[in-house]
Amino acid sequence: MNALAMHPASSITLPANLQGRVMFDEPLARHTSWRVGGPADVFFTPADKQDLALFLRSLPADLPVFWLGLGSNVLVRDGGLRAVVIETHGALNDLQRLSDTEVWCDAGVTCAKLAKQCARWNLGPAEFFAGIPGTLGGALAMNAGAFGGETWRHVVEVETINRHGEIRRRLAGDYEVAYRHVRGPQEEWFLGAQLSFAESDADGEAAIRALLARRKESQPIGEPSCGSVFTNPPGQHAARLIESAGLKGFHIGDARVSTKHANFIINEGAATASDLEQLIQYVKTTVQQQFGVELIPEVRIVGEKQISREAE
Repeated sequence: MNALAMHPASSITLPANLQGRVMFDEPLARHTSWRVGGPADVFFTPADKQDLALFLRSLPADLPVFWLGLGSNVLVRDGGLRAVVIETHGALNDLQRLSDTEVWCDAGVTCAKLAKQCARWNLGPAEFFAGIPGTLGGALAMNAGAFGGETWRHVVEVETINRHGEIRRRLAGDYEVAYRHVRGPQEEWFLGAQLSFAESDADGEAAIRALLARRKESQPIGEPSCGSVFTNPPGQHAARLIESAGLKGFHIGDARVSTKHANFIINEGAATASDLEQLIQYVKTTVQQQFGVELIPEVRIVGEKQISREAE
């Protein structure tokens, strides 16, 4: 069988009236905060929700779909993704105030933008969203948090879409939510959420500036990373365990444990996804051996280690 026939794009018949941008073999290093990752077989940026629904309906049922916001909590292996990647950032960008205390935010809106707009609307506490390096879609998927705040504490209801392009609303109570964990109906993805805050007289913008200053002081902001690599074990801090294991500054290739914050792994310029994955595993194994604590990766590791399409 030839390589083209095995390419997932060969099984897709794109609708004639599709408005979004479709690309093939798109390098995901261009779309991830670690700046690594092999190609996606198909990469789609929808024009709007209706365009997205039209696209999803055109896909074969067995073709995997992967959603990507800012690419800040994902490690795509060097072989890339044998899947359709759907980009929400730049597409699903609606952010509006619904009432005195509630807002609507699309999945593609950055958490930083949400925080700043809530501050302008005198709504809080929303400042913590400024410390989440991704979009609301990713924050909803993993109950992301920062500075003591968590996404799902503010969710009233969500809008989702499934493989058939069907859009529906679901209440927050339809989901099982815990620390960095969200479980809900299978094969549905978040398009946005209605969020509830309180009216506030506090200077939200000043609070955001203070939080970001703290973040800049304690984290390697400006260097390619995914944010925090591991969740915090109950009653402990992953960064403290990693530092106590003597791993600050340890590297494999150009992947290095940050000397500023041990729960960050940075790409010093030429790291591969393999380097990063090996370093994640090394840190996990070392902490387990020294302290008997299992570190659970917060980052999602996806894709193939190398491209392995069969050719004639």
